[in-house]
Order: sequence, then C-alpha cells, then structure tokens
Amino acid sequence: MIFVAMKTNMLTFTLLCLMVPGVGALQVNIPNAQYEFARGDNITLPCSFEPKAPGMPDVIVQWSVDDLEPDGQRKSIVTHYSYRNETNIKAAYEKRVFLDVDVASRKADLRLFSIRLEDNKEFECRINIPGDDEGKPAATTRLVVLVAPSTPICAIQGKAEYGQNINLTCKSEEGSPPPTYEWTSLDTRKVPHIKSPRTTSRGGVMSLFNITKETSGYYTCTSSNKIRSASCNVTLSVMPRSMNIGSTAGIIAGVVAALIILAVVIYCCCCRKKKEEEEYAMGVREEGPPDKEPDRNGEGANDRRIDDDDRSDVRAPLRDRPEGRGQRDPSPRRDRDDRYSDYDDGRSDYTDRRSDYTDRRSDYADRREHYDDDRRSDYADDRRSDYANSRERYDDRLERHAQDRHPNAERDARYRDDARYDEPYDDRDAPPVPSKKPPRRDYDE
Repeated sequence: MIFVAMKTNMLTFTLLCLMVPGVGALQVNIPNAQYEFARGDNITLPCSFEPKAPGMPDVIVQWSVDDLEPDGQRKSIVTHYSYRNETNIKAAYEKRVFLDVDVASRKADLRLFSIRLEDNKEFECRINIPGDDEGKPAATTRLVVLVAPSTPICAIQGKAEYGQNINLTCKSEEGSPPPTYEWTSLDTRKVPHIKSPRTTSRGGVMSLFNITKETSGYYTCTSSNKIRSASCNVTLSVMPRSMNIGSTAGIIAGVVAALIILAVVIYCCCCRKKKEEEEYAMGVREEGPPDKEPDRNGEGANDRRIDDDDRSDVRAPLRDRPEGRGQRDPSPRRDRDDRYSDYDDGRSDYTDRRSDYTDRRSDYADRREHYDDDRRSDYADDRRSDYANSRERYDDRLERHAQDRHPNAERDARYRDDARYDEPYDDRDAPPVPSKKPPRRDYDE
C-alpha cells in the first residue's frame, strides 16, 4: 500500500511540472505584441526577463529586427554584455538607439529616438545567460510607425467619351498604416450621383463603364488612416466621340475651299458691275446697234485714232458735254428714234474729226518730201566742192614731192594721170550721212 501511494504522488508531481512550464527556466517577456507611434516620436520598447536561479547572473542582451543577414539570421542592432558593462550599437542606428539594462530589476528596454517609416518592423529581445538556456529566451513585438497620408493625386485614365470605359485613380505617396480610399461624386447640378451597379472601387481605383452625359460631374477621393485624412478632386466631362483627324481635316479643307471660291465669284461680280457703271458714266456704251462693225486692219482702225482735243468731248461726263453730243435722257421711257438720232449726230462729228486728221497727215507728208529734197541737193553740192578742193591740194603735194625726189617723178606722173580721177562723181558712193531732220511725230499717240 505504501509503495502504491508513493508511486501515485510521483505521478501527480510530474503532471504538475508539465502543467506549469518554465518553472525553474529562463523567461523573457514583452507586454504587447504591437506598439503604434507617430513618425518622429521618441519611444521605448519594454523587455523583462526572469532567470532560473536568483542572484546577479552574467547577462547578454541583444535586440534585433526581422531583416535577415546573408546567413539567415536576424539583423542585430544593439548588444550589451553585463559582465563587461559594454554595449555595441550598429552603425545604422548610431545616435538613435539607447539600451536601458538593469540586471537587478530584470529589465532590458530599447529606446528609439525620432522613429522613421523605415522602423516599421518586428523587433526581438533575446537574453543569454550561461547555464540557463532552457525556457523562453526571446520575445518579439511589432512596431507600427504611424504616418499621415499625403495629399492624394487624382487622375483620369482613358477617353471621357460616350460609351467608353474609364478609371478614376487616387493614390497617396505615403501613409502608414496604408490608407484606405473612398470616392464620392456629384453631378453637374451638385446632386449626389446614383451609382451604376457596374461601378467598382478598389484600392483607390474607381471604374466606370459605358459612360454617358449623366456620368459627368465632380468626383472626390478621400485617403485616410488612423492619424488623419486627405482628399483630392477631379472634374469629369463626358463628350461625344471625336471624329477621325483625317476626315476632320478634309471637311475643314473643303469648307475653306468653298469659301475661297465664293469670295472670288463675289469679287468678280462686283468688279464687273463696277466696270459697267463706270462705262455708263463715261458714255462709252451707247445704246442701239452700230451701223457697221469697224475693220481692225482698215479704215475702222483709223477711226479710233483721234487727237486729244477731239477725244476730250467723248471722255467728258455727260453733264459737261455740248448740247446734243452723246447726252442721254435719264428717263427710261425715252423714244428709241431720239436715241438713234443722237447716235447719228455722234457719228457725223466723229467723221469730221477723222477728215481733219487725214488732212493733217497729208500736209505732214508734203513737208517731209520737200524737206528731204532740199537736204539731199545741199548735201550733194557740198560734197562735190569739198572733193574738188581736196584733189587740187593733193596734186600740189605730188608736184612738190616730185621736185624733191626726182627718181619717182615718172611713177607719180602715172599715178596722177590715172583715169580714176576723171570719172564723174556719184553721190551714191558717198558714205551715209546721219539725218538731221526732226523726229517724226506720230499723231496716233
């Protein structure tokens, strides 16, 4: 009986030891699994430990983050050796980390100054005591660095045209924890939109399908997290589908060409009308058919050659002309016979002026013929007298030369008796003499 009782007590003690783990072993503890702080704050991550044996053991405290080294181990940021009272801090955390270790009070707190968004990691506190490696030698916690979301940027992806599918995007460059996005919209009358069942919104992207004119309006995106929120706006104007650039350019070119042609036609009509009015005012266009079409190579061409004095009557305005010469009755009901009589009078005046012009031409021809005869006769007499004098002077020189040089006298005599000097003078062999008569006046000008 005694043996059975002792065996039962040993079994109970074993069960109690299994139900209370860590009794008589190292225990490391961090109160909270996650800590949240705003960016730029100075914080403390607490860590406590309980060794297996009481007293003042030699302790090695190490804090690390979840960034892995090449060997797969956590990246250490600070290590403290109590038996040497020495603390080693990694260069990346210099002047930002302080380790508060007190072995007597069993604490190994980590202090971080001016925390950054990069410090949003998992931290581990590990305690190493020689001879006490059982139990729970390490504990972890998550540091959440809170960052307010930056002002988001709103944009439209796609063509805002009838029947198209577009996306409205909203994105904050930073924010911790990651911000959430919410879209609200108003139509052009500042009334909230009735969302289409096909409209979706996820991760700051709002998708609109088969948009219409009613989709136009004002859209607002709000980005928010635990700290605060920020928003941006975008105006959506849905327009009809744009035409092809080639067809649009063709239509524009056609319209411009049509306008140019129309302008040219209008200009020609205006010029023609203005010319008719000027001809009517100058009296050039006479009513009634002419008796005879003038001949361009005959007398009809000469009929148009009138002097300036006679032409002035024709070019003068109707109100300044002599009575009965080319004047018109302003009344539209004037008798046609009267107009024909006026036309005949004008032709008779023109015939008189033509006869005067013909007489002047005949007088000019006579004067010219008389002038040519006189000049030709005077010129012939002068040339003969000059030639006779020069011959006499030449004969005298030959005689003097013969006296000076006798051996050549016979040759000089033969030359002097040459028959060429006995030929009669013909003025046709004389070189042309420029005429000094006055320039001919063309009365046709």
